[in-house]
Amino acid sequence: MDLSVILIFGMISILALVLLWHEGLIVKEKHLIIAVAAIAAAFAVRAAMLDYRSGDYNSCLMKWVDYYRTHGGFAALKDSVGNYNIPYLYFLALFSYSSTKDLYLIKLLSIFFDVVLAFGMMKLAGVFTSSTKKRMAAFLITLLLPTVVLNGAIWGQCDSIYAAFAVLALWLVMTGRPKLSMVCMALSFGFKLQAVFIMPLYLVMLFAKKIKFRDYFIFPLTYIMLILPAVIAGRPFWEAFTIYFDTAHTIGLGLNYNSPSFLALISGDAGTSAVSAGSITFTFLYVFMIFFWMWRRRKSLGSETLLYAALLFVVGIPFLLPHMHDRYFFMADVLTLLPAILYPPFASVTIVASFASLLCYYSYFNLKYLFPIQYGTIALMGVMVILLITAADRLNSHRFDKLK
Repeated sequence: MDLSVILIFGMISILALVLLWHEGLIVKEKHLIIAVAAIAAAFAVRAAMLDYRSGDYNSCLMKWVDYYRTHGGFAALKDSVGNYNIPYLYFLALFSYSSTKDLYLIKLLSIFFDVVLAFGMMKLAGVFTSSTKKRMAAFLITLLLPTVVLNGAIWGQCDSIYAAFAVLALWLVMTGRPKLSMVCMALSFGFKLQAVFIMPLYLVMLFAKKIKFRDYFIFPLTYIMLILPAVIAGRPFWEAFTIYFDTAHTIGLGLNYNSPSFLALISGDAGTSAVSAGSITFTFLYVFMIFFWMWRRRKSLGSETLLYAALLFVVGIPFLLPHMHDRYFFMADVLTLLPAILYPPFASVTIVASFASLLCYYSYFNLKYLFPIQYGTIALMGVMVILLITAADRLNSHRFDKLK
């Protein structure tokens, strides 16, 4: 590991501490001790993983960076490379100019966004509580959340990027800044298609009068701005704009790909096409029922209910859809942490949700299951039931005051 990697890694860890200080959360000596200890632990674990080369890195990410390195860097943005959207490819093209190992640069980018994600969770927690302890916990526990640590630092994946922008989008819309929220939501979608799991919430936000219809136009405008550099480099506009349609086949046609979704319970002998169509139909019905439910209770839609609506989407949609992969519950893992911070008894739900994802992570890295994947499916069923009951309780009780 060269000096530049150590310096960047150190700067990111210092940034985490500075953000807590800037937010006024380090007001006592014990706060500083807790923050330093937790951040040191979070980054020590990540440092130990930096040299690991995952299968995805060896078969995809490394080859994509090499392509940019041998085809002119940014000039090669005109070409169709890999199956990620263009904004992430900008970073890979940038890394191709560096003498530093791209393995480290890819992971450092994700680790930086781990910090941004933690910052977003802290700010989102502040919508519901003024407690220094709870807001600091939202930041520090996010950094230490197992799937957040493993996703970027060992796997070399970038789910923290889209999740960070999505969480920031939620915070912004809940604090009366819908236009900036739409920008962040477009950035989230620009990096990963999995942002669609939370995007239905923005129709509920319309019911709650958190946004206006004209704000929706900011989304496509932002997305177009994101792809313009590639278009200027020579990529056809329509190809860049519809990249998710062109790469949809790379998700796969199997019912389930190492995911704790409902379809993990379905036998491999089932008719794939029929089950897939039925699953998609049921998912649309599920989303529609939430829309109808929230519209009927639109006068009772406070921030707390909107949070639970978001959770119902990010857990329920990938749980019901076909063709889901192991990392598609990343946003669910992160967002279920927030109610646990606000209401400690909810922590069991966070643990169960993380357990479901970690089963899949374990099998990816070890090529075998610690427990049958169906255990994760059953765990998420329990999470869904609790979320539905809790959302109904919040709608009926009208308890939307800011917590202390």
